[in-house]
Amino acid sequence: MEYNNLKILQTFDIHSLPNLDVVVLGALELFTKEELPALNVQTIFSKPLVVGSANAYAVGRILFRDTFARYAEEGEFEESLKIFTDRDAVVIVSASGGKHAIEIAKKMSKNKTQKEYSLPVWLLTNNENAPAREFVDDNKVVVFPKNREPYTYNTSTYLSMILSQTKESPEEIYYHINNIKKNIPHDLGKYTSFILTVPSEFDEVRSMLRTKFDELFGGNVAGRVFTDEEIKHAKTVVPSDKELIIHFRNNDDGDYLDKEKNISIPLRNDALYGEMLSVGYFVIGKIQESHPAYFKENIVEYTKDASEIFNQTINPIVE
Repeated sequence: MEYNNLKILQTFDIHSLPNLDVVVLGALELFTKEELPALNVQTIFSKPLVVGSANAYAVGRILFRDTFARYAEEGEFEESLKIFTDRDAVVIVSASGGKHAIEIAKKMSKNKTQKEYSLPVWLLTNNENAPAREFVDDNKVVVFPKNREPYTYNTSTYLSMILSQTKESPEEIYYHINNIKKNIPHDLGKYTSFILTVPSEFDEVRSMLRTKFDELFGGNVAGRVFTDEEIKHAKTVVPSDKELIIHFRNNDDGDYLDKEKNISIPLRNDALYGEMLSVGYFVIGKIQESHPAYFKENIVEYTKDASEIFNQTINPIVE
């Protein structure tokens, strides 16, 4: 495997921000070189409360889907602790270990001191210097590898967490993506709206794909994401010549939307969440490549505003 994409991620600057497809391949290249933490959530955790914001929340649901976990976003975790009194740990999922993760870890630390809660707190992060780890015991901080990436991309970060559980081969996913490039049209730029359908077993990835459309395109390019069963329920009542339907499939079942403009992107029969996320992000990166540079033109100004909102320095490039 040549590590061309990884080299791009190691050297790009604010004037040469890569598209999402490059970041996906660079992440897979990284994971062929770096070992992922051997964290088996099924043997370590019994009934955790898993807390995360936005895509971290979705990743938490993917990581702990085979346990008796409960899930909460940052604004509801204390209420969840009161409701679900049989929890035996709190697990914070945060790529940066900053922003809301700090307050959550801090509150749990204070509560532990006050004996209101006596739950161990874990932090799953990609930041060795995560601010939230100040309030978490060192033996309960798990740091996953990551690449330099534009702010919000969070591809190598969350993908490393997912692959640590699914045990999928990054090499095999990488070669699969190279094999399916021919299935991706070159005229994606003529569409202003996209529907992505994913196999029902990957329902947790829907919000992650939708979030990428929000981050990369704002209101300029619409992205709707459904499972292959969900789309059958009145999602295409109003057709549009400007909308393309992209089916991600791991079987040979035909598409029922024959009259709509649609294409199929194959997944391997044994695909798990790591492959689904990688292929989905790669295709969105190709959509990004085919449209104006909305993200690149606005990310610097956005991170200035975000720094004020979160009262911490947020850079357009996450080192």
